[in-house]
Amino acid sequence: MPIAIIAITRNGARLGAKLRDGLGAQLFVLQKYRGQADPGAEGFADLKELFPHLWQEYDGIVAVMATGIVVRMVAPLLQGKEQDPAVVVLDEAGRFAISLLSGHLGGANELAERCAFVVGARPVITTATDVNGLPSFDLLARDHGWEIEDLARVKHLNSLLLDNEEIAVVDTTGLVRSSFHGRGRLVFHDTFVAALRSTAKGVLFVGNGIVPPQLQADNLLVLRPKNLVLGIGCNRGTGAEEITELVQAQLKRLFLAMASVAGIGTATAKEKEPGLLAFAARHRLPLHCFTSAELARVEVPSPPSAHALAAIGAPGVAEPAALLASNGGKLLLQKVKSENVTLAIAEMV
Repeated sequence: MPIAIIAITRNGARLGAKLRDGLGAQLFVLQKYRGQADPGAEGFADLKELFPHLWQEYDGIVAVMATGIVVRMVAPLLQGKEQDPAVVVLDEAGRFAISLLSGHLGGANELAERCAFVVGARPVITTATDVNGLPSFDLLARDHGWEIEDLARVKHLNSLLLDNEEIAVVDTTGLVRSSFHGRGRLVFHDTFVAALRSTAKGVLFVGNGIVPPQLQADNLLVLRPKNLVLGIGCNRGTGAEEITELVQAQLKRLFLAMASVAGIGTATAKEKEPGLLAFAARHRLPLHCFTSAELARVEVPSPPSAHALAAIGAPGVAEPAALLASNGGKLLLQKVKSENVTLAIAEMV
């Protein structure tokens, strides 16, 4: 987490230097107090100009100043809890470290704890689940790298948790039970239908399967684990649209969510293919490239491809690349083809 520390007073600059060293952060000090920190601090002249810049560049902002100043600075910048950086405020005496914004998803609660440890302050955390000693569903998602399908529903499920209402859970990962350690009235079900038929006030589904529209409900929260990998091979010059069309069609056929795709596996020979790179960038997916020798060593169900052998010297791309990128997962989709694209899908285990 890139962290920026801002100080606007002499004592704040000194405290900021201590925080900077303890957190491995970048320190910004009002120009006239820059000498109170050290030459490594960056000076600034206008706080109103600095905040918008840091808002875009840093995941966490620690402001050593009055809370009211920070509220006025960040108010015009707010976009949403899934986008806003963590904001922590410290008084210049270093007595309190206040988690002000993005406590869970942004990590401000954790950052406040870290700041408090570095300077000997008291962390001030006001999120309801934390003060009641309960986990929260947005923090659960953040800690495991899961995508929240509808962020607005997190508040409802967290409220049910706080009210000790029953929540039906279907968890294909097995991680919810261990994360909650018996806290909250969570009742685990083997199937989604069983969870919906229960008397629970809310339903949590953790998995990569698509929920049919007719089963959607306001009390349903869907969390998407990143456990699918696309193995993709393509001819030279293949466009991103053809890749997208094949991927979306096959995911839909298998009732799998694009939000659960963690990355793409392909051949090293395709690492600069414009269409593949554009598809990966559009969906913010990392591209894992493997040599022909690596691909050839993987046992796959489909017969060798004469085209792949001639093009890159490997008997196939999509299936072995999917298995390699999923660290030995299982194939959910054996190789399928469009005119210029081959696709396989693997699930991490």
